[in-house]
Amino acid sequence: MAKRTPSTLNLLIGIDKPAGMTSHDVVARVRRALNERRVGHAGTLDPLATGVMVVGVGQATRLLGLLTLDTKAYVAQILFGAETNTDDAEGEVTRTADTPAELFDPAFAVEALARTLGPQEQVPPAFSAISVDGVRSYKRARAGESVELPARPIEVFDALLLGIEEKDGRPLWTVAFTVSKGTYIRALARDLGRALGSAAHLAELRRTASGGIGIGSCLALDGLTVREARARAIDPVAALGVQGVALAERWRSDVLCGRRLPFEAVPGRVLGEGTVPERPASLGLSIAGELVALAHVDASSIVMDQVFPQPIGGVRL
Repeated sequence: MAKRTPSTLNLLIGIDKPAGMTSHDVVARVRRALNERRVGHAGTLDPLATGVMVVGVGQATRLLGLLTLDTKAYVAQILFGAETNTDDAEGEVTRTADTPAELFDPAFAVEALARTLGPQEQVPPAFSAISVDGVRSYKRARAGESVELPARPIEVFDALLLGIEEKDGRPLWTVAFTVSKGTYIRALARDLGRALGSAAHLAELRRTASGGIGIGSCLALDGLTVREARARAIDPVAALGVQGVALAERWRSDVLCGRRLPFEAVPGRVLGEGTVPERPASLGLSIAGELVALAHVDASSIVMDQVFPQPIGGVRL
């Protein structure tokens, strides 16, 4: 097997995913645009959905499982009157229902959305990537199997009505949701229709934020270039939610060899003046604007947890 050559581009970027593409399609396009083989993503988006998709290139793929992306924000369009087998507009209609007149009333809608807030148990869509006995649920559903997934804990932090329109005589709600990681907006739409004595499915979906990464930080997939990726790379320290520390160049070889650093390498104001438990749980060590390691503080030194031989760009301290 040929030895993998070091990546020449190591960074996190946000991509504004277009509709009609899978998350895998986006990764493949980024590979070609940036001429890098090592590319991955955090937070899958359905083909129907658009918006924020966090992509790691080179060494930054090692950060994807560590990112603090626990909160997601979306703008969703919910169409009442019919359910589908996928809970969105790409599926086949499985049930139709009347749409009571109050579904066109903004005051009624606001009250209904308020009842969706808080911690709850949600049954994911049958057409989802959740594994059942080692097989993706959507594969079983496509094969005609009856799939019943167990409910999972989620939380809806906010559900703001942006407007109500009429589409083919049926109410179409536009709602801004802020939810916990693992929440299916398709399932929220399905359950909302049932709770209101009707039926509903997700007509459109746009992710506007993933953790602290908003749509304004994202790049268009069409015309993506290395220069643009470097210029608008996401700060990995901020994305990880760790304490950033800028080190002097003289510590580079020690860090890359995984050696412990003395406290004098790190400004005292970062470590604090109290006991060890009051010090930061995790540090992002950077040199010249690039992340070189993740580390933690013990009783006598700075200990390396992960070292990046090809430093990850985009650090802004």
